[in-house]
Amino acid sequence: MSDAPPRPSRAAELRRERILASARFIDGSFRNQSGAAPGFDPTAQRPKLRDFVGQRALRVPPGPLPTLDPLPGLQRAPASGLRATWLGHSTVLLEVDGQRVLTDPVWADRASPLRFAGPKRFQPVPLAIAELPPLDAVVISHDHYDHLDRDAVRELARRQPELRFFTSLGVGGHLERWGLAPARIVELDWWERVELPRADRRSHLTLIAAPSQHFSGRNLRDRNRTLWSSFVVRGPKHSLFFSGDTGLTPEYAEIAARLGPFDLVMLEVGAFHPSWGHIHLGPDNALRALELLGGGAFLPVHWGTFNLALHPWQQPVERLVELAPRQSVQLLLPRIGEPLEPAHDDGVLRPWWRELVRSSAPEPERLDGSAPLLDPGEPID
Repeated sequence: MSDAPPRPSRAAELRRERILASARFIDGSFRNQSGAAPGFDPTAQRPKLRDFVGQRALRVPPGPLPTLDPLPGLQRAPASGLRATWLGHSTVLLEVDGQRVLTDPVWADRASPLRFAGPKRFQPVPLAIAELPPLDAVVISHDHYDHLDRDAVRELARRQPELRFFTSLGVGGHLERWGLAPARIVELDWWERVELPRADRRSHLTLIAAPSQHFSGRNLRDRNRTLWSSFVVRGPKHSLFFSGDTGLTPEYAEIAARLGPFDLVMLEVGAFHPSWGHIHLGPDNALRALELLGGGAFLPVHWGTFNLALHPWQQPVERLVELAPRQSVQLLLPRIGEPLEPAHDDGVLRPWWRELVRSSAPEPERLDGSAPLLDPGEPID
């Protein structure tokens, strides 16, 4: 019997060829165009010990966040043709011109390679994978554990045998190792696109991978071996932008010029600190990114689900509530599991998360450190 290692699959060989040919793959790893690397930003002040030990209890809500059962709302087609249902963190069920796309599906209890340790979910996903309506596509921005959940991918693939998974270049290697057939995996380099025709041929969606500024890896040995991307979903009548994870990058202006305008923009706002502001947005830079993208209804994601940073759990969205009205931003703040059509948004900000803030003390300072966060209260005009 031969001791030679197993021969890579033809799909793996083609994947490797495409990775080596990518302009973003340099000296054995993917690189950000700006040169931004994982770890602390060398131009920013690093967190101090008190940042890690202070206000630790405030990084987790005192109880589960309010959620809605999305199933009743999902039983009716969106009247406007565009609806988003935030299921927590970066998992969003999108209904776009008659088709359904699920972003970064994570149902795991922890954003971690371990089942007994690592950031634990604040509350369950408001519906089980078995309860999801039929999907037309799954989009996976990159391979970090809070965006790529092995068990969720396997369950989605098992329940919908024809469902295809669209992801960044190289990430398909994980999916293939987990048992997905290569024909069900579509990997995209930045600016590449693929069409999703409907069975009735009446309309189609286009998925386009676009730049982001982040990094990748699921262990200490595979750092930046796969690409990270934002994604654009374009239908006959509507266009959406999904950031995945990213820092602020001028490439967003190029995305706007080449792929905009957008009816809905989903940007990460949580898990930030000035010392890693080059690889995560946070609320202030999210609003700057929205401006670079040319605007659009803004749905914040990547908050309210896992404790991944040093700030109080509600601080990103409170900062948005403070800033967005000043900048005339259409800020969408649905509860987890609440189907929302941007075209039917009434423009009233309802700080539903403050029901939990009432029971937590002491109240954290505002991001600029100058004043307390807003008191819980009625909708904000």
